[in-house]
Amino acid sequence: MDIKKKLSDFFKRAQVLLSGGGEKSIEKQKARGKLTARERIELLLDKKSFLETDLFVEHQSKGFGLDGKKLAGDGVITGVGKINHHPVAIFAQDFTVAGGSLGQGHASKIVKIMDLAEKSGIPLIGLNDSGGARIQEGVGALAGYGNIFFMNTRLSGVIPQISVILGPCAGGAVYSPALTDFVIVVKNISKMFITGPEVIKTVIGEEISMEELGGAKTQSEITGNAHFIAEDEKDAFNIIQKLILYLPSNNKEKPAPVPPENPKSKFDITNVISSDPKITYDALLIIKSILDSSDFLQVQEHWAKNIITGFGRLNGKTIGVVANQPYYLAGVLDVNAADKASRFIRLCDSFNIPLLTFVDIPGYLPGIDQEYAGVIRHGAKVLYAYSEASVCKLTVIIRKAYGGGYIAMCSKHLGADFVAAWPTAEIAVMGPEGAANIVFKKEIADSKNPEETRKLKIKEYQEKFANPYIAASKGFVDAIIEPEKTRDVLINMLNLYYDKKRDSIWKHHGNMPV
Repeated sequence: MDIKKKLSDFFKRAQVLLSGGGEKSIEKQKARGKLTARERIELLLDKKSFLETDLFVEHQSKGFGLDGKKLAGDGVITGVGKINHHPVAIFAQDFTVAGGSLGQGHASKIVKIMDLAEKSGIPLIGLNDSGGARIQEGVGALAGYGNIFFMNTRLSGVIPQISVILGPCAGGAVYSPALTDFVIVVKNISKMFITGPEVIKTVIGEEISMEELGGAKTQSEITGNAHFIAEDEKDAFNIIQKLILYLPSNNKEKPAPVPPENPKSKFDITNVISSDPKITYDALLIIKSILDSSDFLQVQEHWAKNIITGFGRLNGKTIGVVANQPYYLAGVLDVNAADKASRFIRLCDSFNIPLLTFVDIPGYLPGIDQEYAGVIRHGAKVLYAYSEASVCKLTVIIRKAYGGGYIAMCSKHLGADFVAAWPTAEIAVMGPEGAANIVFKKEIADSKNPEETRKLKIKEYQEKFANPYIAASKGFVDAIIEPEKTRDVLINMLNLYYDKKRDSIWKHHGNMPV
């Protein structure tokens, strides 16, 4: 046996496959301002950590000109590697090979690497850059998509799944990213839609550009399909590298702790809110005054801005933060905010990440549009998600906590382990103005000076009911704390409940109001 000859033959075969679709196709990819699949993998993973699998897989199709046609790696690269020393599984569709189109061989490689990720308990990262189903393979391509969707669902809540959209993603191709935990889009590159502009124009006569229909801005600000928007491909990979550090490898582990650090001194929690309850503030300032190093990775930052979700650390431990944002719609819960919060809550619960909730909510957003959009059903998702979550749940009531909004934002009644309130908290069925108009309606109407009486009754209601003390007297608030002590109190309670026993009632699964 001539080993040198065998090795030479191997290197020759491998080199052809490693070149993807060839120089001309690579040049076209570069001309679009995009990296190649292999460049992406190299940029994302730790140096020299990538081990490729199934390099020599070939398509088996014989019709429509595919017979005898070689497609390097069948248009997708798969393998394992590391990100910040954390093992991950990865696939990267190669647009230089038949437009990255998905056929049976292509799909089988992806399913195989997903299976590896499940068995080894490591995160899965998908770099999506595909023209969609390979038409020449017909129903075989559709079967490939179905197999991938099945695995996405099977892996949901078992290992973190992260998708990056690095080109067109249309039709059936969008559903796999939609089934994953995080979707990252890139400005001027990402395109996501079920039907493209040409089909829309043909069917219903509407004209719209590809960018307006499914570009990065649309998906991150309007539809909420994307969780992060990146300036360029390198920025997208930086987001993944940060995200991986906040997550565990699988649902049987907890995120790896890091050495704790104090918040940055420029974030002073005592100066965030005004003594006038009508003056708004930025809830991010409270969050950053409490988290380690004041570092906070927002999730879906540009969609449903009236609710904040994201990851940070408290005393070195990863936590998921949910907070009303008074800067937008006064921090109310509406259809989109409810969807955003509930999905994030369930993700944290799936991966053993404690939840920290900051409350300043006047209630659910009223209006005909919201009612017709199903705010009852969507709002119930938050109730369901918090009630279902069995991780450590800590809640801090900052100011307003009115009506159903008070209950929904991880109140004691939904299983919060610890509820603290600042002295500025107002816990009541509704705001003082509205409540006074109802409770003291007759007295106001019968008085000689209704407006003056109304003001006095509003003040009376505020003093009697719009405070945290009645709730605390009933045990619904565990502690009323000074703002400057918030971080220390939360660290103590997190330490107590971090490893709490998570009981669960046996059932296949609940029926969430989706």
